[in-house]
Amino acid sequence: MASIVAAGTICSSSKVLLGSSNGSAASASLTQYNGLRPVENMQMASAVKKPNGFISTSAPKCRKIIKAVASPTVSAPKREKDPKKRIVITGMGLVSVFGSDIDTFYSKLLEGESGISLIDRFDASNFSVRFGGQIRDFSSKGYIDGKNDRRLDDCWRYCLVGGKKALENANLGPQVLETMDRTRIGVVVGTGMGGLTAFSNGVEALIQKGHKKITPFFIPYSITNMGSALLAIDTGLMGPNYSISTACATANYCFYAAANHIRRGEADIIVAGGTEAAIMPTGVGGFIACRALSQRNDDPKKASRPWDKDRDGFVMGEGSGVLVMESLEHAMKRGANIIAEYLGGAITCDAHHMTDPRSDGLGVSSCISKSLEDAGVSPEEVNYVNAHATSTLAGDLAEVNAIKKVFKNTSEIKMNGTKSMIGHGLGAAGGLEAIASIKAITTGWLHPTINQDNLESDVTIDTVPNVKKKHEVNVAISNSFGFGGHNSVVVFAPFSP
Repeated sequence: MASIVAAGTICSSSKVLLGSSNGSAASASLTQYNGLRPVENMQMASAVKKPNGFISTSAPKCRKIIKAVASPTVSAPKREKDPKKRIVITGMGLVSVFGSDIDTFYSKLLEGESGISLIDRFDASNFSVRFGGQIRDFSSKGYIDGKNDRRLDDCWRYCLVGGKKALENANLGPQVLETMDRTRIGVVVGTGMGGLTAFSNGVEALIQKGHKKITPFFIPYSITNMGSALLAIDTGLMGPNYSISTACATANYCFYAAANHIRRGEADIIVAGGTEAAIMPTGVGGFIACRALSQRNDDPKKASRPWDKDRDGFVMGEGSGVLVMESLEHAMKRGANIIAEYLGGAITCDAHHMTDPRSDGLGVSSCISKSLEDAGVSPEEVNYVNAHATSTLAGDLAEVNAIKKVFKNTSEIKMNGTKSMIGHGLGAAGGLEAIASIKAITTGWLHPTINQDNLESDVTIDTVPNVKKKHEVNVAISNSFGFGGHNSVVVFAPFSP
């Protein structure tokens, strides 16, 4: 693993453009959205006469330039043997653009089917982006009672259905849970955006009708912790319970945190993952303003095209992806069906920019290396990468470069992009992709990365272009990275007693 050394300093003062600046003084740090959509007609001024419209994110400071250097050869890592600390996957549940059945979800992925379509949940005719991975015909019947179902934000509806399906899949239905020590079972399901529809509706009521017309559910159904809370309330799970919000890296952060609770002996089981429902006017409009989205309105199904030279931004998705993570000792005692093993994970920060990846890939490559160290595996053992691969200009290549930095020989590695078919589920992305990774392990088939028509020359790893491939997975990593420079990598493998 690479070590980090300081190599010089740069003095700067970064600012964030929030409003009109009368056509002047655009901040250098956000003029290009490196990897998102370039900002047209923005010029840097040599001096800022009127700072109105800007908020300084930091005082002028000297920032060290850091880079990776080779460290001495170390002995091979040792995989965890203690059954109390080994983490296995005993259940999976999801809500996706392909429905809420795991096998159907993966079958659609293997077929290379795109779930991207024109948005009809609201009138998007005046939006410059009018498509996404919108979930249709969603049903919560049997999982949420009618009154609550009508009140809840979709973010929490997806969470409850995905979470309860994961528990069912793990043979932890209501009757079984009643016989267990539920103080030893926790919930860590995160979200990037939270109850965005509930929040938007509350603000609209305030502006149009006054504060007395704000629903009492405005705050509870907006705040990001409510998914974990509601799932625990409905199931009686009294163990560790909270939400993590690290943008698009959220679900992997939750898996990492959940595993550490079990390893420390604080819980036997954690229900962990991510949920998101941001395909609504504020969500879509906000990402349009960031210039992050593809604008391929004439051909939505081909809009998400990771690593393709013609990519022009990511496609919004939504849903939930939840795993039941359990200590091996506990799973064996109750005779659980073990699907796969979680070997380890890691989280790091680029400490670089709100939206842009580091050009040297240090944050990502160090995260991958740390995840392998935590998992007790060597780079040579990894032969499958479920990549973050959002379809942004710089992000896709930065990830590939980081992967090649860690894995010196990539000839045996296959890498694919789930987002090419379902879009970018934001806080739910890592959850859905963890399930795709685990299904690759259990089926021996990798889904394709679709829309691979004109591959970037720097991408020398097999991306499983357009057609599924048979591949026996030895060790898989699943990458997720988020705005703010949040990096997360989790490592899965077939379970072997």
